[in-house]
Amino acid sequence: MTAMILAQANPPGMPIPALFWLGVVTLGVIALLGGLFITKYFNLWIQAFLTHANVSIVDLVGMSFRKVNPNIIVRSKIMAYQAGLTEKDGLSTRALESHYLAGGNVPNVIRALIAANRADIPLSYKQATAIDLAGRNVLEAVQTSVNPKVIPCPDPSQGRSTIDGVARNGIQLKVKAKVTVRTNLDRLVGGATDETIIARVGEGIVNAIGSADTHLLVLERPDSISKRVLEKGLDAGTAYEILSIDIADIDVGDNIGANLQALQAEADMRVARAKAEERRAFAVAKEQEMQAAVQENRAKVVEAEAEIPMAIAEAFRQGHLGVGEYYNLKNVQADTEMRTAIAGTGGNSRQPAGTQP
Repeated sequence: MTAMILAQANPPGMPIPALFWLGVVTLGVIALLGGLFITKYFNLWIQAFLTHANVSIVDLVGMSFRKVNPNIIVRSKIMAYQAGLTEKDGLSTRALESHYLAGGNVPNVIRALIAANRADIPLSYKQATAIDLAGRNVLEAVQTSVNPKVIPCPDPSQGRSTIDGVARNGIQLKVKAKVTVRTNLDRLVGGATDETIIARVGEGIVNAIGSADTHLLVLERPDSISKRVLEKGLDAGTAYEILSIDIADIDVGDNIGANLQALQAEADMRVARAKAEERRAFAVAKEQEMQAAVQENRAKVVEAEAEIPMAIAEAFRQGHLGVGEYYNLKNVQADTEMRTAIAGTGGNSRQPAGTQP
């Protein structure tokens, strides 16, 4: 029939088989495009239609032009509608596309909203997308809100196995704690996470041990540590609400007080030795100075004694000293030397200046 129609419309000079094959190719291309269209969009559209997800063919084609994966949007919306969430909850096709284009994890957000809805946890689509775009796992946050998680303190992955504190009597205690927390969705965006909780709890444990008079008081009542830490409100500004702090293990460590006292005594001894050495060096220097002063004075005495013969000669020339007086002076001098020699104390007076006794 088609060949007859083409033959009737065929202008003179053009062969009928060429038009026939042109029509066949055109129909084939149209059929191929239609098949691809049906394969890519119709399957999704029929799924959305049967589940009342309200996604049209035009929306599906538009997603392709906007570089949005229609499979993710349609399946996420179907999942939400099947769980009782509708566009009244903010789950419109355009909103899902917007979150996808912003780099968000649409299926994870939908799963989180479904979990929150089942657990009667107030969580809006806007809040969930904000948490997701902040880099937090919103589904895990909802699950943690339902089932609190336990954070070991300290974190073994950071290389520390215990939190060490020292009581007032100097005894060290090694503590392992477990912190049970529940996610606070209202503070999840911008709130501190596990690392801050571990740091604050560790600080509180060290403070609580340091406030105890003896380590025995802490060993008798380990729960006093957790009570003291909980009273400080360590979860302020964090994404979690601390439910409990449990002391899992506590051991006695070194006597830090005695070690510090021994180190202090050693340091004091070194300081005292240094000061003694300083005083000894000062005394030696002073002794050297005094010996130099003695030698200087001896030189002056020798110099003065050397002037006596010249003074006697001048006295003779001036007539102030007679021969008799001179011999009397010599006798007194000889008598003095004899007495000094007998007493054994006059050796130094005979030695020349600058020589040692």
